[in-house]
Amino acid sequence: MDSGWLVPLSLVFGVIVGAGMVAIIVAAAQRGQRAVDVVSSAVPDGVDQVIDALESAGVVLDPSNNVVKVSPGALAFGLVSHQALVHAELVKLVDRVRRSGESLTEEVHIARGPFGDANLYLQVRVARLGARYILLLAEDRTEAYRLDDVRRDFVANISHELKTPIGAVSLLAEALAIAADDPEQVRKFAKRLTKESERLTRITQEIIELSRLQAADALAKPELVSIDHVVSLAIDQNHVAADASAVQLVSGGDHGATVYGDEALLVVALHNLIANAIQYSPSTSRIGIGVSNTDGIVEIAVTDQGIGIPEEDLDRVFERFFRIDPARSRNTGGSGLGLSIVKHVAHNHGGDVRVWSQVGNGSTFTIRLPEATDAGARTGEEK
Repeated sequence: MDSGWLVPLSLVFGVIVGAGMVAIIVAAAQRGQRAVDVVSSAVPDGVDQVIDALESAGVVLDPSNNVVKVSPGALAFGLVSHQALVHAELVKLVDRVRRSGESLTEEVHIARGPFGDANLYLQVRVARLGARYILLLAEDRTEAYRLDDVRRDFVANISHELKTPIGAVSLLAEALAIAADDPEQVRKFAKRLTKESERLTRITQEIIELSRLQAADALAKPELVSIDHVVSLAIDQNHVAADASAVQLVSGGDHGATVYGDEALLVVALHNLIANAIQYSPSTSRIGIGVSNTDGIVEIAVTDQGIGIPEEDLDRVFERFFRIDPARSRNTGGSGLGLSIVKHVAHNHGGDVRVWSQVGNGSTFTIRLPEATDAGARTGEEK
């Protein structure tokens, strides 16, 4: 071959080899980037901020159904635990969208928490988020389902309980008019009238509070709540009554437990349990308030040394207006709504309330709540 052609052929061959090497390098880089995208837990830009700003429940899942970002609302509803969706119904919706690629909207009925009888009715929207992620959004529709029951219960409560103090006020007013010329009788009837009016006010307030707990979601704006602080506030609110009855309040157990919820409502629930324990405990006895935090469950137990509850009544103590000792409850101003309020507060927080009792040996009421976890917050930061 003519040596004059060697140089151009060498140049052409060099260009071809160089282009091939460049193509191989570019292809390898693209494959490497795709591999990085597959294993990376980073969600698309801006999604973190959107999920954090949601008042409703929002969850972002990767191809393995691991939760990589979750809103406070989803944690408060108990939808996520240990970086995974808790409810099989939601997992099925996510898998359907992953297979079909099409968004869907459905209403699901799921348990409020890992235990207890409370339920949630959620309007769930599931859609793809980019090529890799699935976005699940859930809006609470429970209130609409409960509204009719609340209206019916409210009317029943009013007709059942308020007629007694209202009738007493009417009779006492007539007695006052008849005894107008007898100062001693006037003072006597006026004192009883004041007592009945206070009882009427208390019952009305508790009926309204109970109806509110049934009608609206107590966790519309969930916050991290310190159980230590809840116990401290509830004990402080009952110190005067305990001192008046010569009953000692003692607290202990695990410290540092937190739950998602409404601190004021949890204080009301624990206050009611302590107040009941004081009411049914003898003088010089002790009431224990203990906290246990085990396996993701926070338990707040109130134990007394009181009269106890007959076994046949244990299933009824949380009913509205049910009283173990009606005469004693009326004398102390009890409405029979306190334990019902406790039950609804626990259910609205995804938990439940249990009772153990033995006649003559006292009772133990235990509120159980799901422990708050910051795992959802960490998954959004570990990128």
